[in-house]
Amino acid sequence: MKMEGIHHITAIVGHPEQTARFYGDVLGLRLVKTTVNFDDPTTYHLYFGDSEGSPGSIMTFFNWMNDYRGKRGNGQVGITYFLIPQGSFAFWQERLQSKQIQTKVVESFDERQLHFEDEHGLQLALIERHIAVTNDWETAEIPSEYAIQKFGGALLYTGNIEATKRLLEQQFGYVSRGTFGEKERFILEENSEETIDLYSLDGERGSFGIGTVHHIAWRTKDAKEQLKWQQQLQAHYNVTPVQDRDYFESIYFREGGGIVCEIATDEPGFFIDETDEALGSTLQLPTQYEQNRAVIESHIVPFQRPSGKRSSH
Repeated sequence: MKMEGIHHITAIVGHPEQTARFYGDVLGLRLVKTTVNFDDPTTYHLYFGDSEGSPGSIMTFFNWMNDYRGKRGNGQVGITYFLIPQGSFAFWQERLQSKQIQTKVVESFDERQLHFEDEHGLQLALIERHIAVTNDWETAEIPSEYAIQKFGGALLYTGNIEATKRLLEQQFGYVSRGTFGEKERFILEENSEETIDLYSLDGERGSFGIGTVHHIAWRTKDAKEQLKWQQQLQAHYNVTPVQDRDYFESIYFREGGGIVCEIATDEPGFFIDETDEALGSTLQLPTQYEQNRAVIESHIVPFQRPSGKRSSH
């Protein structure tokens, strides 16, 4: 088996209004699901992605409003890469600067990356690559031809580069594409649009909290294949039982460089409880919490849903 790439990336942030404004309004991603944290149903779990919430496009957020700030460091996703269409770099540079978001153009592995942070300190980058434009979501300020398409990969901060390389190469089937400075790049030959870069900070171990990535989830097509991954990985890592996350099934483990990893199924997806038109518009609760809806709704704060629509082009 070979890994198919990233399924989603989950981060810890603060107020949902800030999350919706930044990822929905500023970056133009679609809010594809509004639900709650399985482990703490008084907090939101928000999912943003392309127009259909396709695996490989989904950034998800735990909204821990009253929590402490995390410490960025080894054992985390350091920078999340998003892909933008060819010819849209200047549009995004101007757009972010017009929103008073500080940007930095970084040359890395023979490509330009537009680096910036969200309001909670998450490190993000936009990258132009030759890709098909498949996301037809647009907003009043972002035409679909400039829309963020999906993940371009990530820069992982690892506490043990050799251990993380073993996961990527020996378990997942990634191949090295060389180094740039102290970073090493890996790709899947079947999914070369997405790159995983490894870097180790000097002895700095990260800690979870607002402004940090909690975990990175990798794709597998279905539950049957996921069980094979579970069996294969158990020889090397402490892998959890399968967890039903409603929109996918998940297993979790922490790899040797300290990064929390998940393997999530593509199925069943985000349309199981909402129509396309209604996607993300109402609070969806896991079945076990539905009986407590009134209590949960009294604890979570309302926020303005970002607006957008499918392009008519």
